[in-house]
Amino acid sequence: MTKAYWVAHVEIDDAEAYEAYRQANALPFARYGARFLVRGGEQQVVEGSAKSRTVVIEFADLETARACYHSPEYQAAKALREPVSRADVMIVAGWDAA
Repeated sequence: MTKAYWVAHVEIDDAEAYEAYRQANALPFARYGARFLVRGGEQQVVEGSAKSRTVVIEFADLETARACYHSPEYQAAKALREPVSRADVMIVAGWDAA
């Protein structure tokens, strides 16, 4: 089974208010087995442009990644994020070398 990932580039406008989103997303991420691979660490853009924060979250497969995003729990968390940040979020299939 090929893993899947959420890749997000985020610009946070209100860090204090964004914390409510981080707390709220813990429930759906735990429920769907999400595992953070990158969570806003230091980054250097070497080509093009990007927002200041990058997040990569691993899921068991595309179905699980999509189900988490569309879940009522994540949509409620997302509603907290939207007024205080700008984000580009992609769900992508991993690459299976086999």
